[in-house]
Amino acid sequence: MQENIDKYYALWDKANYLKELLDMAQEEGEQELWNDTVIELQQLQKNFREFELLVLFSGLHDERDAIVSLHAGAGGTEAQDWVEMLLRMYSRWAESSGYAVEIMDYLAGDEAGVKSVTFMVKGKYAYGKLKCEEGVHRLIRISPFDSSGRRHTSFASISVLPEIIENVEVNINPEELRIDTYRSSGAGGQHVNKTDSAVRITHLPTGIVVQCQNERSQHANRLCAMKILTAKLYDLKQKEVENNLQNLKGEYKEIAWGSQIRTYTLNPFNLIKDHRTNLEEGNVQAVLDGDLDDFIYARLQQK
Repeated sequence: MQENIDKYYALWDKANYLKELLDMAQEEGEQELWNDTVIELQQLQKNFREFELLVLFSGLHDERDAIVSLHAGAGGTEAQDWVEMLLRMYSRWAESSGYAVEIMDYLAGDEAGVKSVTFMVKGKYAYGKLKCEEGVHRLIRISPFDSSGRRHTSFASISVLPEIIENVEVNINPEELRIDTYRSSGAGGQHVNKTDSAVRITHLPTGIVVQCQNERSQHANRLCAMKILTAKLYDLKQKEVENNLQNLKGEYKEIAWGSQIRTYTLNPFNLIKDHRTNLEEGNVQAVLDGDLDDFIYARLQQK
């Protein structure tokens, strides 16, 4: 709490200081000082917006790193290309937000794109922000894989989990796990190695399957897979509690695949619309280049 209070007073002091500079520049006709101060004010507004977000983070794990999984849905090669576009979008967003990205599992598409990918986004409030992106994302465009130039609709899903690092009540019985090793596969480079170091873990009671193939050793991949499994089991437990509460209230409705949260239209016009907040953005390329903050903030404020 003290850290947040200190940030508040630092922003308050900076705002008063810039107000004095603007008043002085206006009185003395100092255009250069005015212009420089306006630039500082714009940066202050950006910093305040970040600070304002702290009020909106109320989840238990909002400060944590995020484990993000992208999966291609309906649309074949087109959908796999869409997953690769989303991976690039979230990587660019993470980079501009000062976060680090670490690929944990990567399955390349048959002809192009990515079938599925799991990666860690490391940084304060990474989970608190990225949880707003969970759901189905729909792309409408002229397919580069269609020689007839027809318009295609593709789907990809994103799931977001917090990294669970402390001892929470997730009891994993080793006898309930099936652990398989296999050789990594992919487009090459960092995603492939020549030994059976990739690890797949199946949690038999729930049927949850996790895998990791991007670390150098089988031991490291096993630790990575267990980290994902722990997060998924914890998330499953939390959702069971939430669903029970909703059932008591009589309001629970299952969210099924196909209920997209956002549509990215590249043809016949350029528009991205979030179906939860109704926020629309016409600069599609900027968003695909990682400019996601407006969508994330709108969702946080709505929640």
